[in-house]
Amino acid sequence: MIVQPRLIRRPTVLITARLWRVNWFYVLLLCALASVGYVALYSAGGAPELYANRHIIRFAVALVMMLAIGMVDLRLIERLAWPLYGFSVGLLVLVLRIGHVGKGAQRWIMIGGQEMQPSELMKIALVLALAHWFHKASHERIGNPLFVLPPVLMILLPVGLILKEPNLGTAVITALLGGAVMLASGVRLWKFALVMIGAGIAAPLAYSHLHDYQRARITTFLNPESDPLGAGYNIIQSRIALGSGGMWGQGWLQGSQGHLNFLPEKQTDFIFAMIGEEFGFVGAAALMALLMLIVLGGVWIALRSRNQFGRLVALGISFNFFMYAVVNIAMVMGAIPVGGVPLPLVSHGGSAMLTVMFGFGILMSVHVHRDSTAESD
Repeated sequence: MIVQPRLIRRPTVLITARLWRVNWFYVLLLCALASVGYVALYSAGGAPELYANRHIIRFAVALVMMLAIGMVDLRLIERLAWPLYGFSVGLLVLVLRIGHVGKGAQRWIMIGGQEMQPSELMKIALVLALAHWFHKASHERIGNPLFVLPPVLMILLPVGLILKEPNLGTAVITALLGGAVMLASGVRLWKFALVMIGAGIAAPLAYSHLHDYQRARITTFLNPESDPLGAGYNIIQSRIALGSGGMWGQGWLQGSQGHLNFLPEKQTDFIFAMIGEEFGFVGAAALMALLMLIVLGGVWIALRSRNQFGRLVALGISFNFFMYAVVNIAMVMGAIPVGGVPLPLVSHGGSAMLTVMFGFGILMSVHVHRDSTAESD
């Protein structure tokens, strides 16, 4: 008679114990970043109803999802690595057939009434699959080129499908993400050097196969003033917005470039320029510091994990977030060609937020189960 109540209470006790192990400071950092997004989107829309309210509601739902994933045993996540990879590849194939076309690219698909970009989910799935492949491998096996060949093909398959959408920016980030996980796994640097030499040789051929708008982005990046009212308009207005912010900014809701609609895509790709205009160098630097704290927090979680699978997954997810932030900010500053990459948890958009928070949920599972060993260890 006493055993039955214990069996009933056990799941509740288990979940409570795992909730105590959640890194709540890390959760607070994510909430702070989403709050920055709310403030910026409030200004971008001129009122909370247009972008900001939807942003914070999506974040609340995504936060619950993240915490729920954090409760999932890391060994179960390990078992799901390959099925998720196969499912993500299937979505990439499906989006090329029935995907929604927008802005000249076929990148989105409707699932459960929600528009999503399968290439974003693919990056998380790739991290899990590569971590599963490498986590038990010895240095001798990793040094064997035949052992490294399958993960290279695992990276090239989704990269090729993403390029066909076409989505050059995400394809490059996916390739770099896969390379980062392989490097963290112990793959020797000389192998990466060979790949880089091969990429350099193939670059002219790749350039000849780019779409016209992709070539225009590269030309505009090199000389935006060559077409100030056309292809160079976005980056020129972004630089003006950043420069006009000065040290302290023009003030919230006071940005001239944003509110006079000179700044394009101010709620998505160029939201960092709007933040720089209204809050100045100090505000932009504070945002970059917050982004770096989140990246370093993910690395810290990786270092505390007792099993290699958890370490590789945490490092991969942290690097994915890092690439989001670096590419967006560098794009806004004109350091790299415009590629349509949002600023995570700040830009308006549900698909990117859900996939980023899905990744953070897995990261939190690594932290909660940091003392456990992977299933196949």
